[in-house]
Formats: sequence, C-alpha cells, structure tokens
Amino acid sequence: MNPKTAQLLHELVDSKIVPGVSYTMIQHEKKQSEFFGERQLVPNRVKLTAQLKYDIASLTKVVGTTTVILKLVDSGVLKFDDLIIKFLPAFFDNRVTIRHLLTHTSGISGYIKNRNKLGKEELLKALYTLHVGPTFEKEVVYTDIGMLFLGQVIESIYGMPVQKVIEQVVLQPLLLDSSSFSPKKEECVPTEITLERGLIQGVVHDPKAYILGDRCGSAGLFMPMQDLVSFSRWMINERTTHNYFKSNILNELLKDQTPTKNLGRTYGWDLRINRFDQKCIYHTGYTGTFLLIDLLQKDALIVLTNRVHPVTPNNEFLLRRDQIIAEYLREKDI
Repeated sequence: MNPKTAQLLHELVDSKIVPGVSYTMIQHEKKQSEFFGERQLVPNRVKLTAQLKYDIASLTKVVGTTTVILKLVDSGVLKFDDLIIKFLPAFFDNRVTIRHLLTHTSGISGYIKNRNKLGKEELLKALYTLHVGPTFEKEVVYTDIGMLFLGQVIESIYGMPVQKVIEQVVLQPLLLDSSSFSPKKEECVPTEITLERGLIQGVVHDPKAYILGDRCGSAGLFMPMQDLVSFSRWMINERTTHNYFKSNILNELLKDQTPTKNLGRTYGWDLRINRFDQKCIYHTGYTGTFLLIDLLQKDALIVLTNRVHPVTPNNEFLLRRDQIIAEYLREKDI
C-alpha cells in the first residue's frame, strides 16, 4: 500500500533525521502498519517497540479540544459564531468568536514576558494581557493561544479542567482507553533532553502545557498508534453513522471555515487537497507527529516520530514531512 510514501518514511530513519517511525495507512477496511528504528538515542540507545505512547503535542488540539467544541455545537450549547466574551467576560476583544479561534484567524498577538517561568495561574492571567492585531480575519496565524482560550470556554461550560473534559467527552466514549494526559514514563517514547528538565519522557514537552497541566487545551495528550487508528476510523465512519454527533457536523470540516472562506483552514484542522480536488483534514504536532484523514475516500495516514529527540530544532524533518504528505496525496488515489 502506497510504497513510495512508505519508502519516504523509511528514509527518515535511514537518513538519521528521526530516531524511529511508527506509521499506519488506512484504506477503507485495509490497514498497513510498521514501526522501525529506535525509541531513544541518548543517554543510551533503545529499540522502538509497538504500541508505545507518543506525546502527540498539537494533535491534542484536534483529537481533544476541537472534538469537544464540535460536540458542544452539535448539542446546541454554543454556536461557531458565538463571541468569546459570552463565555469569558474578561476577554479583551468583543469581536473574536469561536470560529476565529478554531481557524487561527483571531489575530491575537502580543508578548508574555518570562512566559515559561510563570506559574499556572500567572500564565492563565497573562493570556488576558494580549490583544487583537491587524491580521484579524485577514490571515491564518497558527498559534496555541486560540486553543488555550477555547480550553477556558470549555471549562466555563463544564465546570472542570479542559483535560478532564476531554477524558470524559472524547477518550472514554470513543474507547481510546490507552490514551492519557498522565501516562507511565516507561510506556512513552522520550522527546527532548534539556538542561532544565533532563530527558523528557512521559511528561508533556510543550513549555506552556507543562506549566498549565490539566488546564491546557493545546497539548498534553499521549496516545499509542492503536488509539489514533481507532480515532481515524471513528472519524471516517461517524460522518455517515451519526452515533456520536446528532447532526452531519463532520461534513462542515470539509469546507474552508475561515471568515473569508479562502484561507485554507476548517474548524480546528488544516486542509489538504487530494487528486480528485476533494478536501482532506490534516494536522501536525511539534514533537514529530502528523495525521491526515480523507473522510470522503475513507483513507488516513498516521505518522508518529519523536523528531525533537535528542534536541530541537530539526528543520530537515519539516521539509521531509511536507514531501511525505504530498507523495501520499498523489499516490493513494492512483
């Protein structure tokens, strides 16, 4: 299945761009999975094994936070064009909506001094010192900030930390039983080695998520391949079965949902185009994870790496990732 894409994935390890790769390609009911390379290079080398948990980083945004927001819209609790100040009265702008945050078109900008040295409550408070800049509704500027505020919207509705909501509203109903915000260290692939934290393993890599803990809606989830396969299959099947959502809300993911309808993002997800000129949903995670789901063709590509081990940045990975996605979109439809 998709041999050229598989070759490019093997080259990530062969070229020593990442320590190891775990991938799955789904094509209707068929599945091709492999894992190869190493889970860890330093302080000692350890072989990669099956079903280890990965820090999926920003995939948390779409697996967790976006799914909760879709559930709230589907159940009529909120609307995509609801103002954020409706839920967060202290919010600093009366134009920004759920749609803006989901599509990264809010224009929120600014600088939080010593951000990574603040405590949880200090950082949450500091978010309200930001402002909306000139890119509002005009450009997609990808940041974590929108998802952090969406996490707070979710908390205002459920009355509990956003990660607890994700557990109860997404992980448990979808039977993603091996996924966790607090995994056992030995079950996880390590990420970066830093002077401050040493070898980061079983604890979220992202600095903001590390500070915010269960109050973070932008990162923090650890998942094994089996659960991401289950999530992808659920997305593909849910579009027609409506077992979780009451409406056909997943069809809305196949449209550009930015305010101008031409900036290439939908609710939570980025968009890619297959060779039939159909939209696919796509997202990446800083640690070296990425997920593409073609809801119409019932295909998916799931790739898990720890490209930030032992150190970051790793810009060559970003170039190769784009090549892999482009090849997959070409090859899978031939």
